[in-house]
Order: sequence, then C-alpha cells, then structure tokens
Amino acid sequence: MFQPSSRTAMPSYANLFAAILFGSAGFAAFIYGKKSANWKPMTLGVILMVYPYFIEETWLLYVIGAVLTAGIFVWRD
Repeated sequence: MFQPSSRTAMPSYANLFAAILFGSAGFAAFIYGKKSANWKPMTLGVILMVYPYFIEETWLLYVIGAVLTAGIFVWRD
C-alpha cells in the first residue's frame, strides 16, 4: 500500500520562478498558435506549460525552457 512521505520537499524559489516564466511563455505561444491556426507554436506552448511538473533540477529546468522558448522563434513559418 502506498504511504506518502511525512516530509514533502518544497520547490525552491528558482524552480517556482522558472515554472511561472516558462509556463507563461508557453501559454502565450499556445494562444498565438491557436489564433493563427499554426500547430507548431501550439505544440511547443503545451510542452512549455507541462514540462516543469516533471523536472526537479533547477539547472535542467532553465536549460530545457530556454531551448523550447528559442524553438518557438526558430521553428516558426
């Protein structure tokens, strides 16, 4: 039977800031892609909004977020 840990680790301020920053960029990309009927920014937007839930390491969170955000600008039509 699953028993949750009595101590749950809180994310650092840097993780929270990155999640809000890249989640906001992802939301903006998703809305832009939806309005322009372009699936590329919509897809990258969804990925940007979801990936911070699965990454715990701060440096990796920023690297992946920077690459995905740059991908929005590079991979446009």
